[in-house]
Amino acid sequence: MSLPDSLRDKLALPVICSPLFIISTPRLVIEQCKAGLVGSFPALNARPAEKLDEWLTEIETELAAYQAENPDAKVGPYAVNQIAHGSNDRLEHDMEVCVKHKVPIIITSLQASSMVIEAAHSYGGLVFHDVINVRHAKKALAAGVDGLILVTAGAGGHAGTLSPFALLSEVRSFFDGPVILGGSITKGNHILSARVMGADLAYMGTRFIATQEANADQAYKDMIVQSSASDVVYSNLFTGVHGNYLRGSIENAGLDPDNLPSSDKSKMSFGSKGSSKSKAWRDIWGAGQGVGGISELTTVAQTAATLKDEYETALQNISRDN
Repeated sequence: MSLPDSLRDKLALPVICSPLFIISTPRLVIEQCKAGLVGSFPALNARPAEKLDEWLTEIETELAAYQAENPDAKVGPYAVNQIAHGSNDRLEHDMEVCVKHKVPIIITSLQASSMVIEAAHSYGGLVFHDVINVRHAKKALAAGVDGLILVTAGAGGHAGTLSPFALLSEVRSFFDGPVILGGSITKGNHILSARVMGADLAYMGTRFIATQEANADQAYKDMIVQSSASDVVYSNLFTGVHGNYLRGSIENAGLDPDNLPSSDKSKMSFGSKGSSKSKAWRDIWGAGQGVGGISELTTVAQTAATLKDEYETALQNISRDN
């Protein structure tokens, strides 16, 4: 395993809970970390910008208190996602706040910003960058990131189209550092599969939308539980970046999921004021193709316990068969 000991030793399961726009708040992140996972949220979820400092203080205070009360518990570190794009006029401010709090992990999206990388490294933070192909992976490594998040076919929200086997195999041919694998991972045996394939951690998002702590409409959570892979549509219409969305939510918005036009990538906007596109994440609901493996709404603690049981059972089955 190529993870730093400071990260590996804090995890009950090798999982990063991916940052979910709107859905990830301190409540969700805190429970994910208490369960021994890496909890994360997009910096842009904290609105207005001044809220970010409050959120980080809340997360740190709650986790420190929990660790003090449970000294033997594995409490995962938290991560903040930064959208490194020209339209994000908060990026510099938000990184200053992250430096102040010495955020353990920064997850970068769209661009591997040298400013973000240097800021995180100034206090010993780790930077993981999400990529959908080898070209992006090599550019991110050249920029100095510490690890790569491979967002493969079937991942929820913004996602690529490459098979996890193909992308992970190619990346491992030139990079032996931390690799996190995402794409339709919803069960404990999926997490183990990612590890066996050569990833250090699994990247899970959709599974945690169906939790009580997630800041999502009840109708969204219900649709997650009721959907299958055939109910997921891949389109770039809603944000300018290709991603996977629930068919039912597209239909509810009065659109035909089978006849969606393409969007102009140059019109992407991730600034503090947002844009009409930002409504996509409220009205058009992102989800990965792994929704068929999610059958009930639970707490984060219950979800983590189930994942751990499934992981250990799969590991035992492999050991027994060998």
